Amino acid sequence: MTAEEKRKCECQKYHGRNHFWDGPGLSRRQFFALSGTALAGYYFLPVLRPLETRAQSPSVSLLNTAKTCIYIHLDGAPSHADTFDLKEGSWTPSNFAPTSYGNIRWPQGLMPNLAKQMPHLTFVRSARAWALIHSLGQVWKQIARNPAAALGKISPNIGSVVAYEYDKHRTAGQLLPGFISLNSGSNLVGSGYFAAQYANFDVAPSQNGLANVTHPDGQARFNTRWSLLHTLDDSLRQNSPMGRRAEDMDQFYTDAQSLMYNSTINSIFSFTSTDHTAYGGSSFGDACIVARNIVKSNQGTHFITISLGGWDNHQNIYAANGIYGSMKQFDPGLAALISDLAGQPGSSGGKSLLDETLIVAAGEFGRTVGALNNQNGRDHYLQLSILFAGGGSKGNGQAIGSTDATGSATVDPGWSQGRDIKPEDIACTIYSALGIDYTSELQNDPLHRGFEYVPFAKFGVYYPVNEVFS
Repeated sequence: MTAEEKRKCECQKYHGRNHFWDGPGLSRRQFFALSGTALAGYYFLPVLRPLETRAQSPSVSLLNTAKTCIYIHLDGAPSHADTFDLKEGSWTPSNFAPTSYGNIRWPQGLMPNLAKQMPHLTFVRSARAWALIHSLGQVWKQIARNPAAALGKISPNIGSVVAYEYDKHRTAGQLLPGFISLNSGSNLVGSGYFAAQYANFDVAPSQNGLANVTHPDGQARFNTRWSLLHTLDDSLRQNSPMGRRAEDMDQFYTDAQSLMYNSTINSIFSFTSTDHTAYGGSSFGDACIVARNIVKSNQGTHFITISLGGWDNHQNIYAANGIYGSMKQFDPGLAALISDLAGQPGSSGGKSLLDETLIVAAGEFGRTVGALNNQNGRDHYLQLSILFAGGGSKGNGQAIGSTDATGSATVDPGWSQGRDIKPEDIACTIYSALGIDYTSELQNDPLHRGFEYVPFAKFGVYYPVNEVFS
Protein backbone atom coordinates (compact mmCIF):
# COMPACT_ATOMS: atom_id res chain seq x y z
CA MET A 1 0.00 0.00 0.00
CA THR A 2 1.41 3.38 -0.99
CA ALA A 3 1.69 6.24 1.52
CA GLU A 4 -1.18 8.07 -0.21
CA GLU A 5 -3.42 4.99 -0.09
CA LYS A 6 -2.60 4.55 3.58
CA ARG A 7 -3.46 8.19 4.30
CA LYS A 8 -6.82 7.85 2.52
CA CYS A 9 -7.55 4.69 4.45
CA GLU A 10 -6.86 6.43 7.75
CA CYS A 11 -9.08 9.36 6.74
CA GLN A 12 -11.90 6.99 5.83
CA LYS A 13 -11.58 5.26 9.20
CA TYR A 14 -11.68 8.68 10.88
CA HIS A 15 -14.85 9.72 9.10
CA GLY A 16 -16.39 6.30 9.56
CA ARG A 17 -16.35 6.58 13.36
CA ASN A 18 -19.53 7.40 15.18
CA HIS A 19 -17.77 9.41 17.87
CA PHE A 20 -19.04 12.19 20.04
CA TRP A 21 -16.17 14.33 18.68
CA ASP A 22 -17.59 14.06 15.17
CA GLY A 23 -20.90 15.63 16.15
CA PRO A 24 -22.03 18.94 14.72
CA GLY A 25 -21.78 20.90 17.98
CA LEU A 26 -24.41 23.19 19.44
CA SER A 27 -26.74 25.45 17.54
CA ARG A 28 -28.25 28.52 19.21
CA ARG A 29 -31.59 26.71 19.73
CA GLN A 30 -29.94 23.57 21.10
CA PHE A 31 -27.84 25.57 23.54
CA PHE A 32 -30.75 27.41 25.11
CA ALA A 33 -32.79 24.22 25.26
CA LEU A 34 -30.01 22.30 26.95
CA SER A 35 -28.95 25.08 29.29
CA GLY A 36 -32.37 24.92 30.90
CA THR A 37 -31.90 21.29 31.94
CA ALA A 38 -30.67 20.05 35.29
CA LEU A 39 -27.25 19.62 33.72
CA ALA A 40 -26.99 23.40 33.38
CA GLY A 41 -25.93 23.08 29.78
CA TYR A 42 -23.03 20.71 30.39
CA TYR A 43 -24.45 18.52 27.69
CA PHE A 44 -21.44 16.38 27.11
CA LEU A 45 -20.88 15.40 30.75
CA PRO A 46 -22.76 12.05 30.50
CA VAL A 47 -20.56 11.12 27.57
CA LEU A 48 -17.31 11.98 29.32
CA ARG A 49 -18.25 10.66 32.76
CA PRO A 50 -17.21 7.05 31.97
CA LEU A 51 -13.74 8.35 31.17
CA GLU A 52 -13.25 9.07 34.86
CA THR A 53 -12.74 5.35 35.37
CA ARG A 54 -9.74 5.40 33.05
CA ALA A 55 -6.29 5.34 34.57
CA GLN A 56 -4.68 8.75 34.72
CA SER A 57 -2.06 9.41 32.11
CA PRO A 58 1.59 9.18 33.19
CA SER A 59 3.46 12.27 34.30
CA VAL A 60 2.79 15.19 32.02
CA SER A 61 5.56 16.23 29.64
CA LEU A 62 5.39 19.99 29.11
CA LEU A 63 6.76 21.81 26.08
CA ASN A 64 8.06 24.77 28.09
CA THR A 65 9.00 26.65 24.91
CA ALA A 66 7.65 30.12 25.76
CA LYS A 67 7.65 32.64 28.58
CA THR A 68 4.78 34.83 27.41
CA CYS A 69 1.59 34.36 25.40
CA ILE A 70 -0.14 37.00 23.30
CA TYR A 71 -3.68 35.84 22.51
CA ILE A 72 -5.43 37.84 19.79
CA HIS A 73 -9.21 37.47 19.95
CA LEU A 74 -10.76 37.99 16.52
CA ASP A 75 -14.23 38.73 17.87
CA GLY A 76 -17.06 38.16 15.43
CA ALA A 77 -15.36 35.15 13.83
CA PRO A 78 -13.47 35.69 10.55
CA SER A 79 -14.10 33.41 7.59
CA HIS A 80 -11.52 30.63 7.88
CA ALA A 81 -11.90 29.74 4.18
CA ASP A 82 -11.00 33.31 3.21
CA THR A 83 -8.06 33.68 5.61
CA PHE A 84 -5.97 30.94 7.29
CA ASP A 85 -7.41 28.06 5.25
CA LEU A 86 -7.99 29.70 1.87
CA LYS A 87 -10.42 27.86 -0.41
CA GLU A 88 -10.71 29.21 -3.92
CA GLY A 89 -13.79 29.22 -6.09
CA SER A 90 -16.08 31.44 -8.10
CA TRP A 91 -16.64 33.46 -4.92
CA THR A 92 -12.97 34.41 -4.48
CA PRO A 93 -12.31 38.12 -5.25
CA SER A 94 -9.59 38.65 -7.81
CA ASN A 95 -7.81 41.09 -5.51
CA PHE A 96 -7.18 38.25 -3.05
CA ALA A 97 -4.40 37.29 -5.49
CA PRO A 98 -4.02 33.70 -4.19
CA THR A 99 -0.36 32.74 -3.98
CA SER A 100 1.41 29.50 -3.13
CA TYR A 101 3.80 29.27 -0.19
CA GLY A 102 5.04 25.72 -0.07
CA ASN A 103 1.96 23.55 0.24
CA ILE A 104 -0.47 26.28 1.27
CA ARG A 105 -2.43 28.85 -0.68
CA TRP A 106 -2.50 32.34 0.77
CA PRO A 107 -4.69 35.39 0.04
CA GLN A 108 -1.72 37.60 -0.82
CA GLY A 109 -3.84 40.63 -1.64
CA LEU A 110 -5.77 40.38 1.64
CA MET A 111 -2.76 39.81 3.91
CA PRO A 112 0.34 41.06 2.10
CA ASN A 113 2.25 41.95 5.26
CA LEU A 114 1.72 38.64 6.99
CA ALA A 115 2.84 36.93 3.77
CA LYS A 116 6.29 38.36 4.49
CA GLN A 117 6.20 36.73 7.92
CA MET A 118 5.33 33.29 6.55
CA PRO A 119 8.58 31.78 7.92
CA HIS A 120 7.19 32.43 11.41
CA LEU A 121 3.59 31.25 10.86
CA THR A 122 1.92 27.92 11.64
CA PHE A 123 -1.76 27.16 11.06
CA VAL A 124 -4.13 24.76 12.77
CA ARG A 125 -6.82 23.87 10.23
CA SER A 126 -8.55 20.97 11.95
CA ALA A 127 -10.09 23.07 14.74
CA ARG A 128 -13.78 23.03 15.48
CA ALA A 129 -15.80 25.09 17.94
CA TRP A 130 -18.46 23.72 20.25
CA ALA A 131 -21.21 26.29 19.65
CA LEU A 132 -22.32 28.99 17.22
CA ILE A 133 -23.28 31.77 19.64
CA HIS A 134 -20.79 34.66 19.74
CA SER A 135 -20.80 35.28 23.49
CA LEU A 136 -20.72 31.57 24.31
CA GLY A 137 -17.84 30.81 21.96
CA GLN A 138 -15.84 33.87 23.02
CA VAL A 139 -16.07 32.96 26.69
CA TRP A 140 -15.55 29.23 26.08
CA LYS A 141 -12.12 29.71 24.54
CA GLN A 142 -11.07 32.03 27.38
CA ILE A 143 -11.95 29.65 30.21
CA ALA A 144 -11.47 26.28 28.43
CA ARG A 145 -14.87 24.96 29.42
CA ASN A 146 -18.58 25.35 28.79
CA PRO A 147 -19.67 28.70 30.28
CA ALA A 148 -22.99 27.10 31.24
CA ALA A 149 -21.28 24.39 33.28
CA ALA A 150 -21.22 24.38 37.08
CA LEU A 151 -17.93 26.30 37.31
CA GLY A 152 -18.50 28.35 34.17
CA LYS A 153 -19.60 31.52 35.92
CA ILE A 154 -16.67 31.63 38.34
CA SER A 155 -13.91 30.28 36.10
CA PRO A 156 -10.89 32.54 35.58
CA ASN A 157 -9.48 33.50 32.22
CA ILE A 158 -6.56 31.41 30.97
CA GLY A 159 -4.56 34.60 31.46
CA SER A 160 -5.44 34.71 35.16
CA VAL A 161 -4.30 31.10 35.55
CA VAL A 162 -1.01 32.03 33.87
CA ALA A 163 -0.63 35.05 36.18
CA TYR A 164 -1.33 32.83 39.18
CA GLU A 165 1.21 30.22 38.10
CA TYR A 166 3.93 32.73 37.31
CA ASP A 167 3.40 34.76 40.48
CA LYS A 168 5.94 32.65 42.34
CA HIS A 169 8.59 33.64 39.81
CA ARG A 170 8.12 37.41 40.18
CA THR A 171 11.02 39.54 41.36
CA ALA A 172 10.78 42.67 43.48
CA GLY A 173 11.49 44.94 40.52
CA GLN A 174 8.68 43.59 38.35
CA LEU A 175 5.74 45.95 38.71
CA LEU A 176 3.32 45.06 35.92
CA PRO A 177 0.38 42.72 36.49
CA GLY A 178 0.78 39.17 35.24
CA PHE A 179 -2.21 39.51 32.88
CA ILE A 180 -2.82 42.58 30.70
CA SER A 181 -5.67 43.09 28.23
CA LEU A 182 -5.52 45.64 25.41
CA ASN A 183 -8.61 46.99 23.62
CA SER A 184 -10.65 44.38 25.49
CA GLY A 185 -13.81 43.05 23.86
CA SER A 186 -17.23 43.11 25.49
CA ASN A 187 -17.01 39.46 26.56
CA LEU A 188 -13.53 39.48 28.08
CA VAL A 189 -13.38 37.21 31.13
CA GLY A 190 -11.54 38.37 34.25
CA SER A 191 -10.10 36.50 37.21
CA GLY A 192 -13.27 34.58 38.13
CA TYR A 193 -13.01 33.29 41.66
CA PHE A 194 -9.24 33.94 41.75
CA ALA A 195 -7.93 36.86 43.79
CA ALA A 196 -8.09 40.27 42.13
CA GLN A 197 -4.31 40.44 41.78
CA TYR A 198 -4.64 37.89 38.95
CA ALA A 199 -7.28 39.88 37.08
CA ASN A 200 -6.54 41.51 33.75
CA PHE A 201 -5.17 45.05 33.84
CA ASP A 202 -7.22 46.57 31.03
CA VAL A 203 -5.63 49.30 28.92
CA ALA A 204 -6.79 51.31 25.91
CA PRO A 205 -3.42 52.16 24.30
CA SER A 206 -2.50 55.80 23.79
CA GLN A 207 0.68 57.42 22.50
CA ASN A 208 0.87 59.39 25.75
CA GLY A 209 0.98 56.27 27.90
CA LEU A 210 -1.19 55.35 30.86
CA ALA A 211 -3.95 57.69 31.94
CA ASN A 212 -4.51 58.83 35.54
CA VAL A 213 -1.05 57.99 36.84
CA THR A 214 -0.47 61.45 38.34
CA HIS A 215 -2.51 63.41 40.86
CA PRO A 216 -3.93 66.77 39.67
CA ASP A 217 -2.53 68.47 42.80
CA GLY A 218 0.95 66.98 42.47
CA GLN A 219 2.89 64.05 43.87
CA ALA A 220 3.38 65.56 47.35
CA ARG A 221 -0.36 65.92 47.78
CA PHE A 222 -0.89 62.37 46.53
CA ASN A 223 1.67 61.00 49.01
CA THR A 224 -0.10 62.77 51.89
CA ARG A 225 -3.46 61.30 50.89
CA TRP A 226 -1.92 57.87 50.43
CA SER A 227 -0.52 57.95 53.97
CA LEU A 228 -3.84 59.14 55.37
CA LEU A 229 -5.69 56.35 53.57
CA HIS A 230 -3.50 53.71 55.21
CA THR A 231 -3.76 55.33 58.62
CA LEU A 232 -7.54 55.22 58.49
CA ASP A 233 -8.24 52.01 56.60
CA ASP A 234 -5.46 49.45 57.04
CA SER A 235 -7.24 47.63 59.85
CA LEU A 236 -10.33 47.24 57.66
CA ARG A 237 -8.68 46.38 54.38
CA GLN A 238 -5.72 44.21 55.40
CA ASN A 239 -6.71 40.84 56.90
CA SER A 240 -10.14 42.36 56.82
CA PRO A 241 -13.09 41.09 58.87
CA MET A 242 -15.14 42.05 55.81
CA GLY A 243 -13.57 39.25 53.78
CA ARG A 244 -11.60 38.94 50.57
CA ARG A 245 -13.35 41.73 48.69
CA ALA A 246 -11.79 44.30 51.02
CA GLU A 247 -8.41 42.59 50.81
CA ASP A 248 -8.68 42.58 47.02
CA MET A 249 -9.36 46.31 47.06
CA ASP A 250 -6.28 46.86 49.21
CA GLN A 251 -4.19 44.87 46.73
CA PHE A 252 -5.69 46.87 43.88
CA TYR A 253 -4.72 50.17 45.52
CA THR A 254 -1.20 48.92 46.23
CA ASP A 255 -0.65 47.66 42.68
CA ALA A 256 -2.05 50.87 41.18
CA GLN A 257 0.15 53.04 43.40
CA SER A 258 3.27 51.20 42.20
CA LEU A 259 2.51 52.27 38.62
CA MET A 260 2.14 55.98 39.44
CA TYR A 261 4.94 58.50 38.96
CA ASN A 262 7.04 55.81 37.32
CA SER A 263 8.63 56.90 34.06
CA THR A 264 9.84 53.37 33.27
CA ILE A 265 6.33 51.95 33.47
CA ASN A 266 4.79 54.82 31.53
CA SER A 267 7.33 54.43 28.73
CA ILE A 268 6.12 50.85 28.21
CA PHE A 269 2.64 52.13 27.36
CA SER A 270 3.87 55.06 25.26
CA PHE A 271 4.88 55.00 21.60
CA THR A 272 5.88 57.31 18.79
CA SER A 273 4.00 58.45 15.72
CA THR A 274 6.53 56.51 13.67
CA ASP A 275 5.59 53.29 15.45
CA HIS A 276 1.90 54.11 15.09
CA THR A 277 2.31 54.39 11.33
CA ALA A 278 4.54 51.32 11.02
CA TYR A 279 1.94 49.18 12.78
CA GLY A 280 -0.85 50.27 10.46
CA GLY A 281 -2.09 53.49 12.09
CA SER A 282 -4.96 51.76 13.93
CA SER A 283 -6.07 51.01 17.48
CA PHE A 284 -5.22 47.34 16.92
CA GLY A 285 -1.76 48.30 15.72
CA ASP A 286 -1.31 50.48 18.81
CA ALA A 287 -2.19 47.49 20.99
CA CYS A 288 0.43 45.43 19.16
CA ILE A 289 3.04 48.13 19.85
CA VAL A 290 2.23 48.10 23.56
CA ALA A 291 2.29 44.28 23.59
CA ARG A 292 5.77 44.44 22.06
CA ASN A 293 6.88 46.92 24.72
CA ILE A 294 5.46 44.78 27.53
CA VAL A 295 7.31 41.70 26.31
CA LYS A 296 10.56 43.67 25.97
CA SER A 297 10.22 45.18 29.44
CA ASN A 298 10.22 41.87 31.36
CA GLN A 299 8.17 43.53 34.08
CA GLY A 300 6.23 40.45 35.16
CA THR A 301 3.51 40.12 32.51
CA HIS A 302 3.19 36.66 30.96
CA PHE A 303 -0.22 36.80 29.29
CA ILE A 304 -1.53 39.56 27.01
CA THR A 305 -4.82 39.65 25.18
CA ILE A 306 -5.68 41.92 22.26
CA SER A 307 -9.23 42.11 20.91
CA LEU A 308 -10.15 43.04 17.35
CA GLY A 309 -13.79 42.84 16.31
CA GLY A 310 -15.64 43.51 13.07
CA TRP A 311 -15.51 39.98 11.60
CA ASP A 312 -19.24 39.17 11.77
CA ASN A 313 -19.68 39.39 8.00
CA HIS A 314 -23.20 38.07 7.41
CA GLN A 315 -23.60 40.69 4.68
CA ASN A 316 -21.34 41.93 1.90
CA ILE A 317 -18.23 40.19 3.16
CA TYR A 318 -16.19 41.36 0.17
CA ALA A 319 -17.30 45.00 0.37
CA ALA A 320 -14.89 47.66 1.58
CA ASN A 321 -16.37 47.60 5.09
CA GLY A 322 -16.52 43.78 5.18
CA ILE A 323 -13.54 41.53 5.74
CA TYR A 324 -11.20 44.17 4.33
CA GLY A 325 -11.99 46.63 7.12
CA SER A 326 -10.75 44.52 10.02
CA MET A 327 -7.98 43.00 7.93
CA LYS A 328 -6.49 46.45 7.25
CA GLN A 329 -5.81 46.61 10.98
CA PHE A 330 -4.92 42.98 11.64
CA ASP A 331 -2.49 42.35 8.78
CA PRO A 332 -0.02 45.24 9.26
CA GLY A 333 -0.33 45.24 13.05
CA LEU A 334 0.40 41.57 13.63
CA ALA A 335 3.06 41.44 10.92
CA ALA A 336 4.95 44.34 12.51
CA LEU A 337 4.67 42.75 15.96
CA ILE A 338 6.10 39.46 14.71
CA SER A 339 8.88 41.23 12.83
CA ASP A 340 9.89 43.39 15.80
CA LEU A 341 9.91 40.52 18.29
CA ALA A 342 11.92 38.38 15.87
CA GLY A 343 14.52 41.14 15.66
CA GLN A 344 15.01 41.52 19.42
CA PRO A 345 17.26 39.24 21.50
CA GLY A 346 15.50 37.14 24.10
CA SER A 347 16.61 36.41 27.63
CA SER A 348 18.10 33.05 26.67
CA GLY A 349 21.23 32.78 24.58
CA GLY A 350 20.64 32.59 20.85
CA LYS A 351 16.87 33.14 21.11
CA SER A 352 14.79 36.10 20.01
CA LEU A 353 11.84 37.58 21.87
CA LEU A 354 9.60 35.90 19.30
CA ASP A 355 11.16 32.54 20.15
CA GLU A 356 10.07 33.16 23.74
CA THR A 357 6.62 34.56 22.95
CA LEU A 358 3.74 32.40 21.72
CA ILE A 359 1.25 34.33 19.58
CA VAL A 360 -2.21 32.84 18.99
CA ALA A 361 -4.91 34.46 16.80
CA ALA A 362 -8.38 32.93 16.63
CA GLY A 363 -12.05 33.71 16.34
CA GLU A 364 -14.77 31.96 18.34
CA PHE A 365 -15.79 29.86 15.30
CA GLY A 366 -15.59 30.08 11.51
CA ARG A 367 -18.03 31.01 8.76
CA THR A 368 -20.02 29.14 6.14
CA VAL A 369 -18.05 27.98 3.13
CA GLY A 370 -18.40 27.85 -0.64
CA ALA A 371 -20.89 30.20 -2.29
CA LEU A 372 -22.07 33.25 -0.36
CA ASN A 373 -25.48 33.51 1.28
CA ASN A 374 -28.33 35.56 -0.19
CA GLN A 375 -26.87 38.69 1.44
CA ASN A 376 -23.44 38.20 -0.11
CA GLY A 377 -22.03 37.21 3.26
CA ARG A 378 -21.13 34.17 5.33
CA ASP A 379 -22.93 32.87 8.40
CA HIS A 380 -21.75 31.13 11.57
CA TYR A 381 -19.98 27.78 11.14
CA LEU A 382 -18.21 25.44 13.56
CA GLN A 383 -15.04 24.78 11.54
CA LEU A 384 -12.26 27.32 12.08
CA SER A 385 -8.55 27.86 11.60
CA ILE A 386 -6.06 29.25 14.11
CA LEU A 387 -2.78 31.11 13.55
CA PHE A 388 0.29 30.47 15.70
CA ALA A 389 3.61 32.29 15.65
CA GLY A 390 6.70 32.19 17.82
CA GLY A 391 7.06 30.43 21.13
CA GLY A 392 8.82 27.45 19.58
CA SER A 393 6.18 26.85 16.89
CA LYS A 394 7.31 25.31 13.60
CA GLY A 395 6.73 28.24 11.28
CA ASN A 396 7.47 28.02 7.55
CA GLY A 397 3.76 28.26 6.78
CA GLN A 398 3.14 24.71 7.91
CA ALA A 399 -0.44 23.59 8.48
CA ILE A 400 -1.63 21.13 11.10
CA GLY A 401 -4.54 19.17 9.69
CA SER A 402 -6.43 19.63 6.44
CA THR A 403 -10.02 20.20 5.34
CA ASP A 404 -12.06 19.29 2.28
CA ALA A 405 -12.25 21.33 -0.90
CA THR A 406 -14.50 24.01 0.60
CA GLY A 407 -13.24 23.97 4.21
CA SER A 408 -16.48 22.52 5.55
CA ALA A 409 -14.98 19.64 7.52
CA THR A 410 -11.73 18.08 8.65
CA VAL A 411 -10.28 15.48 6.28
CA ASP A 412 -7.09 14.79 8.22
CA PRO A 413 -6.82 15.97 11.87
CA GLY A 414 -3.04 16.06 11.52
CA TRP A 415 -2.21 15.42 15.17
CA SER A 416 -1.70 12.63 17.66
CA GLN A 417 -5.28 12.50 18.96
CA GLY A 418 -6.81 11.87 15.52
CA ARG A 419 -9.86 14.13 15.98
CA ASP A 420 -10.94 17.74 15.59
CA ILE A 421 -9.08 20.19 17.81
CA LYS A 422 -11.25 21.87 20.44
CA PRO A 423 -10.85 25.09 22.49
CA GLU A 424 -9.80 22.96 25.46
CA ASP A 425 -6.96 21.49 23.40
CA ILE A 426 -5.78 24.99 22.50
CA ALA A 427 -5.77 25.88 26.21
CA CYS A 428 -3.69 22.76 26.94
CA THR A 429 -1.31 23.84 24.17
CA ILE A 430 -0.86 27.33 25.63
CA TYR A 431 -0.34 26.03 29.15
CA SER A 432 2.15 23.41 28.01
CA ALA A 433 4.13 25.94 25.95
CA LEU A 434 4.36 28.15 29.05
CA GLY A 435 5.50 25.25 31.20
CA ILE A 436 2.21 25.02 33.14
CA ASP A 437 0.71 21.63 33.98
CA TYR A 438 -2.61 21.71 32.15
CA THR A 439 -3.86 18.73 34.20
CA SER A 440 -3.66 20.69 37.47
CA GLU A 441 -6.67 20.83 39.76
CA LEU A 442 -7.06 23.39 42.56
CA GLN A 443 -9.20 22.69 45.61
CA ASN A 444 -9.95 26.30 46.56
CA ASP A 445 -13.04 27.06 44.46
CA PRO A 446 -16.11 28.34 46.34
CA LEU A 447 -18.25 25.44 45.12
CA HIS A 448 -15.77 22.88 46.50
CA ARG A 449 -15.91 20.91 43.27
CA GLY A 450 -12.23 21.22 42.42
CA PHE A 451 -11.13 23.62 39.66
CA GLU A 452 -9.36 21.86 36.80
CA TYR A 453 -7.27 24.10 34.57
CA VAL A 454 -8.70 22.13 31.65
CA PRO A 455 -11.61 19.83 32.53
CA PHE A 456 -10.89 16.12 31.97
CA ALA A 457 -7.35 16.82 30.72
CA LYS A 458 -5.99 14.66 33.53
CA PHE A 459 -7.83 11.74 31.93
CA GLY A 460 -6.39 12.45 28.49
CA VAL A 461 -9.67 13.77 27.05
CA TYR A 462 -7.94 17.01 26.01
CA TYR A 463 -4.34 17.30 25.00
CA PRO A 464 -1.76 19.82 23.73
CA VAL A 465 -1.35 20.09 19.96
CA ASN A 466 2.35 19.31 20.11
CA GLU A 467 2.50 19.11 16.32
CA VAL A 468 2.41 22.92 16.24
CA PHE A 469 5.93 22.97 17.63
CA SER A 470 9.33 22.03 16.28
